[in-house]
Parts: sequence; structure tokens; C-alpha cells
Amino acid sequence: MRLFAAVLPPEDVTDELAAEVDELRRLPGADGLRWTGRPGWHYTLAFYGEVDDELVPELSERLQRAAHRTASFPLAVAGGGQFGHGRALWAGAEGDLETLRLLADRAEAAARRAGVPMGEHRRYKAHLTVARSRDSVDVRPYVENLRGFTSRTWTVADLALVRSNLPRSGVPGEEPRYEAVARWPLGGAG
Repeated sequence: MRLFAAVLPPEDVTDELAAEVDELRRLPGADGLRWTGRPGWHYTLAFYGEVDDELVPELSERLQRAAHRTASFPLAVAGGGQFGHGRALWAGAEGDLETLRLLADRAEAAARRAGVPMGEHRRYKAHLTVARSRDSVDVRPYVENLRGFTSRTWTVADLALVRSNLPRSGVPGEEPRYEAVARWPLGGAG
């Protein structure tokens, strides 16, 4: 199954972001972007890709340990940026980014130790994708609008293992479906 580890913002925070994204979608050229739906809003900590079913129990056990060893921490959706010359527009984060990076490193290490093939390690950059494009797009107006956005701060209390179900219908614009298959409380979360 196609899996990744993530931090999932609470619904009231995604409500705030949705209002901001509605404003972005009114900007000129917005119809040329593929906007990510709210079910797709998450901070990916480690992307695992296709994971053999027999590795999932070991991965889950190691992620549970990683969560237990990490204290809960404050986070807010804030600002934004882009990757790939406008191919991905994202909202950023503020708060305890050091602990968020630590949790991302632990989620990656859990997979490596469980035998999940991982690519080259890259320094973690907290981002929540709000839109994509197949082509290079000038997203500077969107990034500029996101610069002033900050959601309320919440306490990240758990680590989620999420399954990504890719679209199969062939309908243009159809998005993957995401389901949290497991969640573990962080060490400071009770």
C-alpha cells in the first residue's frame, strides 16, 4: 500500500486555511492551477511510497516508538512558498519547527529500520501543498498573499500513518483519497 507519515492539522485550522485558499482562487490565473482539496492538506513527515504488507507491522511499531519519544509541540500554518518554478504552491508552518523536523527524521529512520526502501535523505521542509501545476507557473502573487497568513496555533498531539489511494477513474482533476490507518499519541500528549 502507498503510505506516508504525517501531521494532520485540526479541522478548525483547515477551515482557516480554506478561507485563505478561497481568496487565492480569486486571483488572476488561478484556474490554471490544480487546487488540493482539504482532505489532502497535511504536513508529510516521510513519504514511503508502496510498502509491502509484511513490512507494515514493523513500520507501525517503530512509528509508535518515534511518537512516544517525541513531545507534543505547538504549530500553526503560516506563510507559503513554491517548489519547482511554480509546480507546487504550499503553505508553510511556524511554531516548534525543530521538534517537527525531529519527528520527520524519526519517521524516516523508523522506515529505514523496518526495511522500507527510502531514497536519499533530504533536509525536511515543512509544507502543506495547496495547489499544483504540470507546467512552470508564476505563483509569486499567491506566495505574496500567503505571506501574511497565520492560522491559530494548535498542539500537535499525534503522528499519523496515512494511506494514499491514487485515482483510478481517469477523470481529469480527480485527487487521491487519503485515510489515516493509524495514529499514535506523542509522548507529551498523554
